[in-house]
Amino acid sequence: MSKQKLSLQEQLLKSGLVSSAHAKSAKSDKRKQTQHQRQNNVTVVDEAKELVKKAQAEKVERDRELNQLIKQQEEQKHLIAQVKQLIELNRLPKDADGIAYHFNDKNKVKTLYVSETMRDQIIRGKLAVVKWGASYEVVSSEVAKKISLRDAGSVIVHNEPIASTIDNNDDPYAGYQIPDDLMW
Repeated sequence: MSKQKLSLQEQLLKSGLVSSAHAKSAKSDKRKQTQHQRQNNVTVVDEAKELVKKAQAEKVERDRELNQLIKQQEEQKHLIAQVKQLIELNRLPKDADGIAYHFNDKNKVKTLYVSETMRDQIIRGKLAVVKWGASYEVVSSEVAKKISLRDAGSVIVHNEPIASTIDNNDDPYAGYQIPDDLMW
């Protein structure tokens, strides 16, 4: 024999906590209240439902912000991987027995040993010095431009190309060569 589920009102009547007259008056009061609300078009604001909606909206906003942050981190990782790949594929061999080329990196003078021609090309803007991790590499000017689009902090030295078609007709010192960089 299965027991039927009794409503709260029936359970209270059965246990003797409430009289039948009190239960009838509570039921009629409830019915009058709902009729009054229907007649006056009064909507009952359920605070619990409002709190649930507010919590859901906050959760959606937090999830959206977290997704945006994760997306930005993924894009940053992707850019770093592209910079690494550009440097590894396009770096030029350094010359350990070559000439010292000095440059600044965060207000510290650093030295890179390169050949004479590479040094001249760096000065003229055809080559550039980039930083990857703790080491410095020499790459072409085009590759340095691609790297600077992805991470400008990686490009340490990228001189502007020197225009060789300067009009020196009126210059009295045109016959004298001016050194680009003095070596001591």
